[in-house]
Amino acid sequence: MRILIVNVNTTESITQAIAEQARSVAAPGTEIIGLTPRFGAVSVEGNFESYMAAIGVMDAVMAYDQPFDAVIQAGYGEHGREGLQELLDVPVVDITEAGASVAMLLGRSYSVVTTLDRTLPLIEDRLRLAGLDSRCASVRASGLAVLELEQEPERALQAIVEQAELAVSQDRAEVIILGCGGMTGLDQIIRERTGVPVVDGVTAAVTLAQALVRLGLSTSKVRTYAAPRPKTLRGWPLPR
Repeated sequence: MRILIVNVNTTESITQAIAEQARSVAAPGTEIIGLTPRFGAVSVEGNFESYMAAIGVMDAVMAYDQPFDAVIQAGYGEHGREGLQELLDVPVVDITEAGASVAMLLGRSYSVVTTLDRTLPLIEDRLRLAGLDSRCASVRASGLAVLELEQEPERALQAIVEQAELAVSQDRAEVIILGCGGMTGLDQIIRERTGVPVVDGVTAAVTLAQALVRLGLSTSKVRTYAAPRPKTLRGWPLPR
């Protein structure tokens, strides 16, 4: 089984970290391929960058010239999953939806701890669109930019832990979700500090993608995610 995991930003070190975390839970025989868009923002923290990332992710996947069995979009609250589902005949899993789906199996309510305050509406909208918002106790911002997660790991960890503890004590969350692909790998230490289950969207997505492939299931093509109608598309695929 080969799974493509696509970073939404163009920072290669984040792609590598995401792919390594994905490999940590991949079953024997599952190959994880990390892809980085060839254009876009170094970090995605708003609508403009998110819409650009959606095109970058689709471009990266369509340019991959080897067989694959599933795709994971590794951006929290980002646009584009629906476009991939129209273009592909294999399962497409978004880490936002994967994290929430797993969290709801573990507790009555969950909270998401993410990066900047400006990203909260994107995450809330994605959860609402997916029908996963009814058990969301809160979405909390750590106040850190995506790249600061790499540049200042100790400060980042402390800020994330503080918000996770507040989510449990004030918002009555029973499960915490790490709301950024760049937070991957922090789940164990935050679990120890908060005493509640902590879900990493990347590893949740890998596990769900493998299950869908093994079950022989993929996106319904009856209506919503039917393949695009044949027509002239100016400038697509993008020139390389």
